[in-house]
Amino acid sequence: MPTLASNYIPEGVKIELQAENGMMGIGPYPRKGQADPDWINAGKETITYVEGASAFSSSDSFNMIRGGHLDLTMLGALQCSANGDLASWIIPGKLLKGMGGAMDLVGAPNTKVVVTMDHVAKNGSHKIIQECSLPLTGRRVIDRIITDMCVFDVDKEGGGGLTLVEIAPGISVDDVREATGAEFKTVAEPIPLMDEE
Repeated sequence: MPTLASNYIPEGVKIELQAENGMMGIGPYPRKGQADPDWINAGKETITYVEGASAFSSSDSFNMIRGGHLDLTMLGALQCSANGDLASWIIPGKLLKGMGGAMDLVGAPNTKVVVTMDHVAKNGSHKIIQECSLPLTGRRVIDRIITDMCVFDVDKEGGGGLTLVEIAPGISVDDVREATGAEFKTVAEPIPLMDEE
């Protein structure tokens, strides 16, 4: 889900999207028949690039990340806790392709961390829970969680937990409570609706 962000940047808005495998200036996904296998993101998916894009080594990419030169990172998750813990790299007993760069991304100084994911797992279990049961990628690192049902802000510093700040059209607060394995507060009613795009 996080890699879809490049498809939703409004015209006239200038944002530099970086791929941890070594590209700055990612554009939207290619249209059918326009994919170039030489241009891929860290998830091995074909991508496009915008004017002024540059390619560089993975080591240069991680120097940018570790040096605190990114303002925001978006990534997926297996679990998120109410206090901002992130589990995104392994389910014990399952095949592991590699841990990837998520630990560097969430540990980067001065970088806001946004998780985008389905609200519940394929088997219907909660992914947003009071405490993660899977091995952690980072402790108290998440600033915002965006799901197919809602948007939560996370008070990772002050221990204030989750606050429901937006909700998807057709979804009620009770629906979100049922699908969430952690307590949360809500902003003042009426809760703003998420964009339908």
